[in-house]
Amino acid sequence: MDEETPPYDETPRVELTPAAADLLRRLRAMHGPLMFHQSGGCCDGSAPMCYPAGEFRTGGSDVLLAELQVEGVEEPVTFWMARSQYEVWSHTRLIVDVVEGRGSGFSLEAPEGVRFLTRSRVVGA
Repeated sequence: MDEETPPYDETPRVELTPAAADLLRRLRAMHGPLMFHQSGGCCDGSAPMCYPAGEFRTGGSDVLLAELQVEGVEEPVTFWMARSQYEVWSHTRLIVDVVEGRGSGFSLEAPEGVRFLTRSRVVGA
């Protein structure tokens, strides 16, 4: 494990609701391999943004939180978070869900009339 990746325990740091997994399967069929990035920036920056894998460039200011296994999707969907936001959310388990409404125009689900949303739960709770 490198310095950029937080330690893993038995509790997954990021989970998907069934609705999020369904949407990821549809997006994968349309766009190929996928990734998430959550920046904590302005506008929808506090929501997870879904991109074609590699389209959003990550670096030293980002933390890889998970490689999500989605049934029906061949490769893992990586979940990255800005290091500054991870420092605030490091004590939580993130649950990626889907809600009705338009999020950012940059995230792949925008044309679908829904958006990804991160819910959180304190680790150990």
